[in-house]
Amino acid sequence: MKYPENNMMRRVALAVSSFLLCSACYVGREYQKPVIPPAPTFKELVGSDEWKTASPSDEQLKGKWWEVFNDPQLNQLEELVATGNFNVQQIEAQFRQARAAAIASHAGFYPTVTATPSINQADRGTGAGGRGFSATFSAPFGATWEADVWGRIRMVNESAQTNAQVFAADIENSRLSIQGTLAVDYFNLLASDMQLSLLKDTITAYEKFLTLTMNRFNGGVASKVDVTLAQAQLYTAQAQATDLAVNRNQLEHAIAVLTGRPPSELSIARGRINAIPPQIPVSVPSKLLERRPDIAAQERLIAIANLNIGLQKVAFYPTIILSATTGLTSPNLQNLLTWASRVWSAGPSANQTLFDFGRRDAQMLQVLAAYDASVDIYRQLVLTAFQQVEDNLSTLRVLALEADQQAKAVAASEQSLLLETERYKAGTDSYLNVITTQTLTLTNERNAVTLLQRRMTAAVNLILALGGGWDTSAIPTKEQIKAPAMGDPANHTIALPVEKTTTK
Repeated sequence: MKYPENNMMRRVALAVSSFLLCSACYVGREYQKPVIPPAPTFKELVGSDEWKTASPSDEQLKGKWWEVFNDPQLNQLEELVATGNFNVQQIEAQFRQARAAAIASHAGFYPTVTATPSINQADRGTGAGGRGFSATFSAPFGATWEADVWGRIRMVNESAQTNAQVFAADIENSRLSIQGTLAVDYFNLLASDMQLSLLKDTITAYEKFLTLTMNRFNGGVASKVDVTLAQAQLYTAQAQATDLAVNRNQLEHAIAVLTGRPPSELSIARGRINAIPPQIPVSVPSKLLERRPDIAAQERLIAIANLNIGLQKVAFYPTIILSATTGLTSPNLQNLLTWASRVWSAGPSANQTLFDFGRRDAQMLQVLAAYDASVDIYRQLVLTAFQQVEDNLSTLRVLALEADQQAKAVAASEQSLLLETERYKAGTDSYLNVITTQTLTLTNERNAVTLLQRRMTAAVNLILALGGGWDTSAIPTKEQIKAPAMGDPANHTIALPVEKTTTK
């Protein structure tokens, strides 16, 4: 015996098959990465012997770029950023949030199944011979599924996965920026220590001159003016040395916070910058686009903007929903599980906006403009990256030349001070000339330290401009995003052994 519902089931199956075949009607537009033709090389590299363009066979910057400075204390502090900095941890949590959203969007490819068992009881009274009490037992199951006829679900899922890639790049960009800030603060702190060391040596020398001047005054050779000038110069140097503690303490506190620690828990031993900036391999400009996490993140945002255009196109097409319900219903519980209690229904439905008075057209203009804006942001970001590399290459070159000149000035002023001191002791020159020469010497020596500090800062900034050794291959693929291991925060930080923080 043929049941009429069998014919209905065949019609539903035929409709489902048709919808599945139509799912190839993808209305989104193909994504093409914006092309920005870079210069063949950086301007500062042309005709320069100081910098070299890194080839694939060269040792390039790696993930732990700070190790090029060969400073163990800096290495330890930088490692702490990966696991301790709360800004990095915040973006890592946002990545996991975006990853979960991508996994959730993938569920859109499958039907939603529901179950709503119920027991309904009613009492209608017994008047007019009617039945007073009745009950209905139901155990229905339902399923709804949106046929991805135009590719909407596909684009939503791809957009969510791409958004997770944006946050993956943002993690690296945040970590790179914070580690760069820490390196700059660290070298500034060492420069403060060097300035303090200079002032301490100077104060010792000034104390000796003050003693010499007072002895000459007591012997009737020097005037009271010479004594007061020597005192004023000594006290000024002492005040300058005291003032340096303000800057050093603030830098130490800033470094502690960057590593995720209260300022009271971190003390950095006094030290000095023991070397000039190392030579940093510079890739050709075209490689810069693959090595900057901020550029990679913006490129992924362009891909999302392109998907938004496709999603807006889908709004002009009908939404096809397939739904089906089946289950059991009976006025008594003992017959609920019998064949006669079965019920079912199935069929497709379509939802189409016929008139919206230009709303969808305006929304399409919005997403097109948003796409153009994201491309322009990308292009400006690339140009800024090129500028940052050129700026810091130029800064390092010019400061290296200035440092050589300043070293000559320091040597000349120190020689002049020796000569002027001898003339003063011999009584052939006034103490005012000694003070002038001492001031010039201290100024030149402090300027030399400042130049070294600026060179180290420029070296760090150059590394940041080059991407710090990162490249786009570090961004997880869309398949990797769905992997369970990607949801573990430990996989996005550098595992470190527990070590005692550096002390004074």
